Amino acid sequence: MTETLPERLKRIAEVHKALKEEIGKVIVGQEEVIDQVLIAILSRGHCLLLGVPGLAKTLLVHCLGDVLDLKFNRVQFTPDLMPSDITGTEILDEESGSSRRSLRFVQGPVFTNLLLADEINRTPPKTQAALLEAMQENVVTTGGKTFALPQPFFVLATQNPIEQEGTYPLPEAQLDRFMFLIRMNYPQRHEELQILRQTTANREVKLHSLIGGAALIELQKCVRDIPVSDHVLSYCIDLVRMTRPNEPDAPDFIRSNLNFGAGPRAGQYLVLAAKAWAALEGRLNVCCADVRRNAHSVLTHRIACNFHAASEGIDTTQIIDRLLKHVPEPDSAGI
Repeated sequence: MTETLPERLKRIAEVHKALKEEIGKVIVGQEEVIDQVLIAILSRGHCLLLGVPGLAKTLLVHCLGDVLDLKFNRVQFTPDLMPSDITGTEILDEESGSSRRSLRFVQGPVFTNLLLADEINRTPPKTQAALLEAMQENVVTTGGKTFALPQPFFVLATQNPIEQEGTYPLPEAQLDRFMFLIRMNYPQRHEELQILRQTTANREVKLHSLIGGAALIELQKCVRDIPVSDHVLSYCIDLVRMTRPNEPDAPDFIRSNLNFGAGPRAGQYLVLAAKAWAALEGRLNVCCADVRRNAHSVLTHRIACNFHAASEGIDTTQIIDRLLKHVPEPDSAGI
């Protein structure tokens, strides 16, 4: 018998709880980060993890690969990395005992389910751009041929915010391909105590695979089946449009502090993130609070502060905080 949508959502909530418990065997704290990564995965989105060294960014992605039973590859981005080192390359094959030769495409590490792009800002733009088509279209084109990537496919990239020497900032077009920019903060004192206790002793933890690729795709379809009211859709539109300095109704603090605002993809991701969070809680209804919960992760890397904001010590986090207070929920009668 086919499951109803509420039954499927209940199953997602159960999977969510089990995944967090399993990942918690290795990752101490960072519950909000884990939730956001799971939201992105259920939404078929990619994540950029931003944090100083030693906060378990790479370890978290490894754990996700284990508990989700997905094929996992890691690429360490360096200044000498070439695009073909990511997407793959064609090699010349010669048949034994014959003069016949043919080109054969050897797949690169991008042909996986979960790709860890470690320190993505340490490689030049031409290599960073090798991921653009894969992230947006889920294909790789080389030698005039197009190769489909395995499904599901996610890119989880990491970036160190404190080192700028020898790095290449991601272009805006590529930043926009990431659904979330997730900031990882230092652990609490009691969490750090537990980290020291666990990592300085003879302790081996084997994580169990809880869900495979095919089941994950079904959960992604379930998220998109969740209905969203015009009330919530209008709220998402208002939030995104109010980030644009040239918008007639944009508030003064947006006009004076931003060079440009978020594009339509931000609205799409706000809706999907709200749906996915409702699903993780087993709820059929999506509300404006679900949108606000993920607004910072969606909007932070899609707006750019100008010189005036920098001179006043204003950053994107402060602007989004003010925006959330400024933009009211739509009046149902006026939708």
